[in-house]
Amino acid sequence: MQPTLRAAAVVVAACAAILVPAATAAADHHRPSAAACPLGNGAGAIKHVISLQFDNTHFNRDRPNVPSDLEQMPHLLRFLEGEGTLYTNDHTILISHTAGGILATLTGLYPDRNGQTVSNSYDYFQQTGLPAFTSSFKYWTDVVDAANDPLPNMITDGQKTTPAPWVPFTRAGCDVGGAGIANVELENTLTAPSGDMTRVFGAGSPEWNEANDPVTQKKAQTDFVGIAVHCAAGGGLCAHSANAKPDPLPDEPGGYDGFKALFGAKYVDPAITGGNPCVTNTASEPIADPAGNCGFPGFDSMLAKNTLGYVAQMQEAGVPVTFGYITDAHDTHTLARASGPGEADYVAQLKAYDHAFAAFFTRLKHDGIDASNTLFVITVDEGDHFAGGTGTAQAAGTLGYTHANCADLTACPANQIGEVTTGIKGLLPAGELGFDLHFDDAPTFYVNGQPERHDPALRGLERDVAGLTNIDPYVNGGTRVPLAEAMADTVEEKALHMVNADPTRTPSFTMFGNPDFFFQAGTPSCGANPCVSFGFAWNHGDVQQEIANTWMGIVGPGVRRRGILPREFTDHTNVRPTLLALLGLRDDYGHDGRVLTSALRSKATPAALRSHGAAMRELAADYEQLNASFGDFALTTLKASTAAITATDDATYDRIENAIAALTARRDALAVTIKAQLDAAAFDRRRVGERLARSEAAEARRIIADAHALAGA
Repeated sequence: MQPTLRAAAVVVAACAAILVPAATAAADHHRPSAAACPLGNGAGAIKHVISLQFDNTHFNRDRPNVPSDLEQMPHLLRFLEGEGTLYTNDHTILISHTAGGILATLTGLYPDRNGQTVSNSYDYFQQTGLPAFTSSFKYWTDVVDAANDPLPNMITDGQKTTPAPWVPFTRAGCDVGGAGIANVELENTLTAPSGDMTRVFGAGSPEWNEANDPVTQKKAQTDFVGIAVHCAAGGGLCAHSANAKPDPLPDEPGGYDGFKALFGAKYVDPAITGGNPCVTNTASEPIADPAGNCGFPGFDSMLAKNTLGYVAQMQEAGVPVTFGYITDAHDTHTLARASGPGEADYVAQLKAYDHAFAAFFTRLKHDGIDASNTLFVITVDEGDHFAGGTGTAQAAGTLGYTHANCADLTACPANQIGEVTTGIKGLLPAGELGFDLHFDDAPTFYVNGQPERHDPALRGLERDVAGLTNIDPYVNGGTRVPLAEAMADTVEEKALHMVNADPTRTPSFTMFGNPDFFFQAGTPSCGANPCVSFGFAWNHGDVQQEIANTWMGIVGPGVRRRGILPREFTDHTNVRPTLLALLGLRDDYGHDGRVLTSALRSKATPAALRSHGAAMRELAADYEQLNASFGDFALTTLKASTAAITATDDATYDRIENAIAALTARRDALAVTIKAQLDAAAFDRRRVGERLARSEAAEARRIIADAHALAGA
């Protein structure tokens, strides 16, 4: 994640050491209370749920001679591989960023059904026709903008707010804790009408006043952002706190009245520590902001030791379901520069992460929380492409990189590090249409006036963008390369699940770029256009496999010990239905993902999914390739889309685009049917006949084959 895209105002420095009362909760672990929280699909073995999502942490190696991130965290890797199932052919969604990856995991929905079709920020067209910028990171019920776009930020079918991921748990009597996970806790301290402080606490409240006062604004980040507990039916943890606030979800299917939540460390910390103002991390240090204030340290400081400290403390306090975010290991967020594979500070950070997991597992085991009674789900939001050269061997056995800007792209050092920052407007011919864009390796373009896709000026802009080239310093010491590797307008964006339920938010077109480059609107500050900026070196958002590929491990009752599964294609949307199937709970909506039966023991697998096992596995696999953001259908139609957009004649463009639209309509119709059947089999015990399953799988393959024929034409 580019740190500036999460929240510009959040505290980003590491936690400072401070003095706290000696009787910290971490020194007085206690077993969780036996709350009425039934989990497990009839077996009753699951007592706790711990779901963690890393930012940009890799199973695969970024350089052949440097162990991967997970290889350098052996306590975590051995746990996932030895105690459960680790999928290493998992995939993120498009646009492949932190918000989108996390929210697809939390909901089991692709971005066109959870609202974040572009993230970590996006544009929307105002009534004037001009695009405006906003953040993906808002509390779950926040709107885009109270004045200009009052639709939900988390928008789903029917332009309603996407159902919240904590609802099945709280309805069942379980408190749900969140530590830094996207949009489950407050994401900002904005006091505008659409800001989190206004929506949750109300204008003029003490919390709102703290956030609105320039003197206390930073403290408000620490007090109210990033940490929350959504309380169970009957009150849960909220029943003992005067600071609990209503937890309204007005669009929730089936209603959600009378529930409360604790928002912010100011209220959560004492509730889970027995009155102490500060939670301690796995290194027995107080979790605090740089000024020494107990509470949320900032998203970039949600290091493994801090997130795991919060998760452990919540579990110890009787919060049985916890979701946590762990910031990327390849950026210390304190050096004002990127770090490369094998670099000393990167290696040290991974070692610290490994120590944190070792302490976490030991601490939980002491509390009676382990794989015998706890469902662990651990994954990552996205992959990355490392933009940099070959590190230089250091005496300590690490690698070194040149941390300096490079303006002459033909003369950068061999161990240069940094993305090639590119001001795309400066490379285009004068007189082009006005536009804004989401700065990215894969920039999305919002053209002024939101012209229809056949507009000649828009078509000309697309072709000009597709034709851009420049020197890449990381290819043979400086070789001219195309900047665009694929192109999608609104027709292909629909195939990629990028068309939003809010019509003002769908980009005019998307350029999937060369992953060594990072595209922005204005002129770079590193000396030329383009030039290497050493501040960032890990690009994502794009379609390359190193970015698309992620991993997901699952451990606990009902989970088979299968070790690493390197071939089965999965993606983020499968986490939610798999989790709920194991827990015997359900959502009030249909998922886009499927239950990963290959990870489940026979008794933990819904009977209707065991029936006609081979046919059901075939159907699930073909459904993934048909509907996943990085499935065969999506990537193949993207190839056809690129040919259409770069075509110089309208007849070719129309022929290919019309064919993509027709194929996508066929895809959507079949996908709706299959995913409804898979959900019904998992949660309603409705079997799918073997003949029907094989027939639908065959139809999925035919649609994909037709897409290949189009792309090869």
